[in-house]
Amino acid sequence: MAEDTDPSNPARPAASPSPPPPAPVPLTPGPRAAYLQKIFDQALARTLRANSYANFSGCFPTPAKHVPASLESVWRQLNAKLEESAKAEFEDILRERDAVSQLNELDKLIGEARYRRENGQGEGDVAPHMLPPDELYRAHLTPYLQEARASLDAKLESTQAENVKLGERVQAQRKEMEELLSSLEAVVGDLEGAAAAATQFSADNNLRKEAIHMDDEVKSTTGK
Repeated sequence: MAEDTDPSNPARPAASPSPPPPAPVPLTPGPRAAYLQKIFDQALARTLRANSYANFSGCFPTPAKHVPASLESVWRQLNAKLEESAKAEFEDILRERDAVSQLNELDKLIGEARYRRENGQGEGDVAPHMLPPDELYRAHLTPYLQEARASLDAKLESTQAENVKLGERVQAQRKEMEELLSSLEAVVGDLEGAAAAATQFSADNNLRKEAIHMDDEVKSTTGK
């Protein structure tokens, strides 16, 4: 039997065809990946709602009264930056952990297990050493996927806890700014009082000068 040759080089035997690669895990978020994204979106939305314009403008009553448009623009930019940073960090975590494909694989494994259970295919039907390589691979992969899911849940809980701390810090800074504004208002009141007193003193001094001038005129007229 003649040996197959490479058409581009008849002297070299053709390489044996490789088996087709396994179908890739879809990158479109499955049920668990979509639910993880939903939880993150809800947590981020609650954080942004806590920083409403009413709460934000309450920290800056003077700008809110005199330049409300500028203050609202600053508030919108702040919220947009916070939302953008949070989403970028979440996407980095998903990409570093390959979370979407791993959770999709977990969905697939759970679906197959549920199908076997519903069709009476128990664990004792086939001995482990008789399982095909693909199923053995999935069985070994499941603990890793569960660990990855637990790690993501812990990361999400940590992020939510950080959001709570951030909200508390914002409240503390808001209280500090309110106290500072109260002090500034007291200083402004003192300055206004000093200005009023200076104006009154100037007016009284002018009246005194006029009285002296009139007295001098009367004396000069009487002397004549």
